Amino acid sequence: MDAFYASVEQRDTPEWKGKPLIVGYDEERSVVCAASYEARKFGVRSAMSVMVAKRLCSDLIIVPPRFQVYREVSLQIHEIFHEYTDLVEPLSLDEAFLDVTENKKGISLAVDIAKEIKQKIYDRLQLTASAGISYNKFLAKVASDYRKPNGICTIHPSQALRFISLLPIEAFWGVGKVTAQRMHSMGVHNGIQLRELSRDYLVSVFGKAGHIYYDNARGIDLRPVEAVYVRKSVGCERTLEKDITRTSAVIIELYHVAVELVRRIKKIEFRGYTLTLKVKFHDFKQITRSVTQAETFTAMEQILPLAKQLLKDVEYGEHPIRLIGLSVSHPQEEVERLKSCWKQLELPFPKSPV
Repeated sequence: MDAFYASVEQRDTPEWKGKPLIVGYDEERSVVCAASYEARKFGVRSAMSVMVAKRLCSDLIIVPPRFQVYREVSLQIHEIFHEYTDLVEPLSLDEAFLDVTENKKGISLAVDIAKEIKQKIYDRLQLTASAGISYNKFLAKVASDYRKPNGICTIHPSQALRFISLLPIEAFWGVGKVTAQRMHSMGVHNGIQLRELSRDYLVSVFGKAGHIYYDNARGIDLRPVEAVYVRKSVGCERTLEKDITRTSAVIIELYHVAVELVRRIKKIEFRGYTLTLKVKFHDFKQITRSVTQAETFTAMEQILPLAKQLLKDVEYGEHPIRLIGLSVSHPQEEVERLKSCWKQLELPFPKSPV
């Protein structure tokens, strides 16, 4: 979807159409959840400080998020997807992969399906969407961002390597700001330069992600569209009104985060084996600390004591904290799925001589 949250707000309040708008809270520590394309012309972007966004655009409209509304609209969009295929893998509220190799309408060209879906979304919901079409997830994702807003981009197998060669490294799916800077320091600015590096070298620098970068540079992504989605984690975080360093204040904020985490866990009945603490400091540097246990995390009496233990490994006396977060991951369903793949092997050994 195109600027999803912001577009929903502009749709529901017509006088905001065509005006610079962000979804977020007009508070000192708040960040931009979404920015309309009119706001983006001023340099406003998602995850930017709202205070910075206001300085960039003096006429900025700031709208508090309505996540329940966005979820309801997302469900309506997915109903349209399922008119064509049940192989739908959600990425977020406003984005999903569709495998239309075999589709319910019997339409031979994926681009024709994309056109129909885009038109139905506009007719029913008065929202615009962009579509990327290709033979794998990596290229489809890149293509979906290529002609926003309200565009369609198709990357044919015969065009893939040339397209990737010219693709800026920042546009590669999974390459964030820090990774892009590291790539630049290595002399890698586009796909053809990335393709010149060996798999072993990329793995030595980036770990497991090196395999992905090596394959993607060659147009390879073998992951199927998985319609059955297993939630990987549940979490929450608090951006503090003021940076804090006193232990008592940090513990109080940690307690509030834990309360909210337990509420969310119970609401969606999530079961996970790993607890992760996230701390962001005043200079926006952040660290995480994790612990995995044999039993799933479900209750306050499990989570808070271990969260405090994780906090002991964080040095914040001279590094004020601006954000604290907790999450539970490593879901029970995934563990059980992996167990079903395990096989007990029995190896014959010769009897020891008596």
